[in-house]
Amino acid sequence: MIQAFRYILVVVMTLFAFAATNAQSVKTHKVKKGETIYGIAHSNGITEAQLRAANPGMESPSYMLKKGDKIIIPLQQAVPQQQEQPMGADDVRNRTIRMGVMLPLHDVNGDGRRMVEYYRGLLMACDSLKREGISVDIYAWNTPDDADIAPTLAKAEAVHPDIIFGPLYSKQMDQLSEFCRKQGTMMVIPFSINAPQIASNSHIFQVYQAPDGQNETTARRFSEWFTGYNPIIVDCDDPNSTKGAFTSALRQQLNAHNMRFSLTSLKSANNLFASAFSTQRPNIVVLNSARADDLKVLFVKLKDLTAANADVKVSVFGYTEWLPLVESQQTNFHKYDVYLPTPAYPGMSPLLSKELTAKYRSNFKRDMIAFTPPLALTGFDHALFFLRGLHKYGASFDGAAGRFGYQPVQTPLKFEHLPNGGYQNRGFMFVHFKPTGQIETISY
Repeated sequence: MIQAFRYILVVVMTLFAFAATNAQSVKTHKVKKGETIYGIAHSNGITEAQLRAANPGMESPSYMLKKGDKIIIPLQQAVPQQQEQPMGADDVRNRTIRMGVMLPLHDVNGDGRRMVEYYRGLLMACDSLKREGISVDIYAWNTPDDADIAPTLAKAEAVHPDIIFGPLYSKQMDQLSEFCRKQGTMMVIPFSINAPQIASNSHIFQVYQAPDGQNETTARRFSEWFTGYNPIIVDCDDPNSTKGAFTSALRQQLNAHNMRFSLTSLKSANNLFASAFSTQRPNIVVLNSARADDLKVLFVKLKDLTAANADVKVSVFGYTEWLPLVESQQTNFHKYDVYLPTPAYPGMSPLLSKELTAKYRSNFKRDMIAFTPPLALTGFDHALFFLRGLHKYGASFDGAAGRFGYQPVQTPLKFEHLPNGGYQNRGFMFVHFKPTGQIETISY
């Protein structure tokens, strides 16, 4: 009887401890006017995905956050401070990092020339890391589109790299992914968006997201950021436009958030075009085309509109593809309060960007390729982030936000762990060309 009582007591105490732990693992939050899902998650040190997982209703496309709602904040799911593990004999934190690069490194075509520039950015980062006491051995292999990478992997096995940047081509993904799994090597996919291997390989870090996921995320951020605006979707009447997928995702999100929106066309007469705009609320215009010619037509119509209607306040929401137009369209970008969503922007750290651009010219006796964003700066950011992470945390580095003082030149990196798989970068931003002439970056 005494033994049974002790057993019951242990069970009761265990349940009590479990309840106490769970009581401390969450808190409730009453939503205030103007708050967004992203803002609430960010202010509580958790990811948006974690907040949505704790509040199942948020997973529905029709969910809309309302003032007065009571939601759950999962405190224990906040991104933890990554613990540094004890060092073993061959721990990467206690020796020179072995970095592999498997990309087309040649002068035969555009792919090769672009990847050579990216590789030079990696080299510049390694040079900078020397001043921090971080040493790197670099092993680079040219892997063009038609390469059989099996001999390259045999060479890599001999040096056992801690990290490999590559590949560029999807056809090489399976072999390199399996190699990194067996070797315990971190695999950074710097550009490809086609990497189904990430779903089951915990060694993969993918920098760029597939368009569908990015469209959905950007549309959701749009709906949260521009609450109180009058959204206007402008049709360019171009059957070849690639932006229909985004405006479709946007319309779904606007409907889910009960945000009324207007539709008009670039070909509409000025009076019909003007009828889509509000004089009571600020207007946010979305063109369903990334073509420069369509953008120029839009700016002409907005000029006529605002000249005839002084009470109309206009902002424009655009695309990453408009970044190369900044120099030629900068006046209009500021005049019409343009927002551009992008994974990279060299203006994030203009002084450092200028310094590295000059250093590149000095080191390699040439200018960077006219490509947006500059690929050498991309390589610099990637190497700095991952090599610092390996040096501090070793093979357990997970790439989450806040692991160390990372100030990107142009590429925000903030990785989230996929269930049973690898790590996907969620770092993204709006570049905002303010009417005051300033440019700000808004991370999300």
